[in-house]
Amino acid sequence: MEEKIVYFEKPGKENTEQTLALAFERAKARGVKNIVLASTWGDTARIAAARWANSGIKIVVIPHQFGFMAEPGQHFPAELEHELIKQGHCVHFATMLFHTENMYQNNAGRALANMLRCFSQGMKVCVEILLMAADGGKVSEGETVVAVAGSGRGSDTAVVAICASSNHIAEFHITEIICKPLQTKQGPPPPPPSAPPAAAPKP
Repeated sequence: MEEKIVYFEKPGKENTEQTLALAFERAKARGVKNIVLASTWGDTARIAAARWANSGIKIVVIPHQFGFMAEPGQHFPAELEHELIKQGHCVHFATMLFHTENMYQNNAGRALANMLRCFSQGMKVCVEILLMAADGGKVSEGETVVAVAGSGRGSDTAVVAICASSNHIAEFHITEIICKPLQTKQGPPPPPPSAPPAAAPKP
């Protein structure tokens, strides 16, 4: 089996339109009915809902949990939440599983997050929102879905995954990477394959 992975030279919201198009194309090819989407301010959710209207795709939108950012409350607009629900989608607010150090007084969640950031910030978010969605019953354990996330604002990472709850994390699997940025949180992107080899350091 051969399948294409798209690598973005830089992370960020400028990749949102292409990421959503790629995610939708793969979802239709795999017969996926649910796309789990990270959206903090609602912009990405609004774009996705417009692009995928009348397609048969249900969007499970996962914003930040309440109180996560410095400002109190919630940044996801309440009016957009109601609009999406009317369209047959879902907005699910839940505990962000990789940010629980203040509750459990250990850094296990953060360690898992940093490991996933070796792939990209969006990969970390994809895994987290899929576990959150399964924990809340918004997707079924064992269900194949597409997840879309990004690096800050917008989207730049998408995967196909088999869902599981956080209680059954060994049953969670990412089966396909659809797209991701070359840039990771830890450092600069690797040189493209066509780049000349780096010069050897001088003695």
